[in-house]
Amino acid sequence: MTTLVNLNAVYSLIDLAGTFAFAMSGALAARSKGLDVFGIMVVAFTVACGGGIIRDVCIGAIPPAGLSDWRYLTVALIAAFMVMGLGPLTKRLKRPVLLFDALGLSLFAVSGARKALEFDHNYQVAILLGMITAIGGGVLRDVLMNRVPVVFEKEIYASAALLGAAIVVLGSYFGWNSEWVFPIGILAAFALRMLGLHFHWELPAFNKEGERSGPRKEG
Repeated sequence: MTTLVNLNAVYSLIDLAGTFAFAMSGALAARSKGLDVFGIMVVAFTVACGGGIIRDVCIGAIPPAGLSDWRYLTVALIAAFMVMGLGPLTKRLKRPVLLFDALGLSLFAVSGARKALEFDHNYQVAILLGMITAIGGGVLRDVLMNRVPVVFEKEIYASAALLGAAIVVLGSYFGWNSEWVFPIGILAAFALRMLGLHFHWELPAFNKEGERSGPRKEG
C-alpha cells in the first residue's frame, strides 16, 4: 500500500511537471505571435490541459480534472508568467522542458488510457484517448496559432503516446499487474520519444505533389 501511495505521488509530480512543460510551450508560441497577456495565459492553459479535458468529456468524467483541480490552472499560469517575465531564462530551459515534455507525454498517454478503462470503455477507445490526452493540447495550440500541428509534420511524438497507451491496454487485456504495467508503459513511451529526438527519427513525409520528401533539415 505504501509503495502504491508513493508511486501515485511520483505520477502526480510528473503529471504536474508535464503540465508545466506543455504550458511553457504554449506560452512561448503565443508570445512569439505577439498575443497579449490574456491570450498567452489562455494558450498556455489550453496546451497544458486541453488533451485531458477532451478525454474527460469523451468518457463522461464531468467536470474535467483540468477544470476542477486548481493545481493545473495554477501550474499553467506560473508557466505563462515565467515566459512573459523571464524571457532570457526560458531560453535556458529548452532542454529541461524537452525532458519534462517527454515525461508528461508518457504519463498522460498512460493515465489517459487507464482512466478510459476505469470508465468501462473498450480497448480501442482507451488507446485513442490515451494518445489524445498526450497530444491534444499541442494540436489545439497549433490550431490557435494558425499552423499545421507539429505532430502531423515531424518527429516521433504521437507514436510514442500510442505505444504507452497500448501497453496499458495489453496489460488490462491479459490481466497483468498494473503496478508494473503502468511504469513499463511510461518508460516505453519516454524511451521512444527520447530516442526519436536523439536520432532525429521521423515518419515518412510527402511533398505537395504526393511524392516522398527527403529528410527534413533542422532549423
